Amino acid sequence: MKNYNRYRLLAVGLFALLCTATSYAEDGVTSSEIIIGGVMDLEGRSSGLGQGMKAGIEAALQNQTVAGRKLRFQVLNDSYTPEKALDATQKLAADKVFLFAGNVGTPTAAAVLPLLAEQKIPAVGFFTGAGLLRPGQGDIINFRASYVQETKAVIDAALKHGINPTEVCAYVQNDAYGMAGVSGIREALKNHDDMANTLTLLDKIIEANEAEPARNNIGPVGTYTRNTFIARDGYDSLKAWEQRSGVACKLVVTVGTYEAIARFIAYASSKAEPWIFSAVSFTGADDFQKVLNKFNIHDQVIMTQVVPLSDSDLPIVQEARSALGKNYGYVSQEGYIVGKLIVHGLQQLETTEQDITRRNLLATFKGQQFNLDGLNMDFSKDNQGSDLVVLTSLSDTKWQAMQDSSWQRWLNPKQKTTD
Repeated sequence: MKNYNRYRLLAVGLFALLCTATSYAEDGVTSSEIIIGGVMDLEGRSSGLGQGMKAGIEAALQNQTVAGRKLRFQVLNDSYTPEKALDATQKLAADKVFLFAGNVGTPTAAAVLPLLAEQKIPAVGFFTGAGLLRPGQGDIINFRASYVQETKAVIDAALKHGINPTEVCAYVQNDAYGMAGVSGIREALKNHDDMANTLTLLDKIIEANEAEPARNNIGPVGTYTRNTFIARDGYDSLKAWEQRSGVACKLVVTVGTYEAIARFIAYASSKAEPWIFSAVSFTGADDFQKVLNKFNIHDQVIMTQVVPLSDSDLPIVQEARSALGKNYGYVSQEGYIVGKLIVHGLQQLETTEQDITRRNLLATFKGQQFNLDGLNMDFSKDNQGSDLVVLTSLSDTKWQAMQDSSWQRWLNPKQKTTD
């Protein structure tokens, strides 16, 4: 009888142990923590972007617990290089992270998404607006608006204020990121008259598929090589286009990183070009402004933002400012939102007493609409929560909401206007 009771107690104990083990058997979920991975540029020429996203996500996860578990963000550097990104992703996947969050860049995302899809590891809130994540391969949850939406917003505004479609040009990074931007430009211009030849040339530029094809001197596009700052070749490509087409560029849509784009604008300004420049959010508003200031550039630069303006009274902006302190900026704000998005999903699982699994977490987003501390998220139609795009213009001290009067002043410099 004693042996029977002993075996019964042993069986009950073993059963309880198994139940406890299965309750956190998902990769990246232990009895004490949930491990979230990230791969981004922390040491390279675009490190401001990676450092900003890292700071924002960490601030959002700090002091948060879900079902008694702390949230830990495990981040590796890739120096904005696809090969390093893949190596770092393989390492974190081998370490059994629960998901990847906040990865920075399009070419790096293109390198790692097939691996994440194969291993069924979610990709949440990557810092890119490229179409390859919309919807993309695998379990992808986007926070931000796309590059197509960003470029369309600025081009639509330019056309509204009198710029002709033929006067829209581009300066972009010669890779998947830059081509995502050119695709957005094409989308914005495709329904306008007299653009057939230009659209054909844009298609030729987009479809070039060598490792780094020669895309200069084809159409209204100049390119530069990722992780370099040489602007002359791309500038010369735009000047050659002006000469061949007989039409001067008025708006140059740029798609690149902060140092490279700022140096291009400075180079064009040194040539006394009257161009208006725009940049997408990935350029990195705060670092971009610092470099522009270094070159004494304070005007005729537009930037699309995909997060609320820094002086917004939305709770999520105020929370981010408080949590980040001196590290607050547009990029870290996006990182903070991505972190809060993950916390929201995990807390939904805790509230509904569901197991913390990747599948259950994804279900808290897919098809859902909710308010994230004042910021509306809508996943009811696709895998992108926000369509927010805000046009801002450069001032001496900050990016401010774009005013119609700025267009009037830039396009009609002899006409006095006040902002």
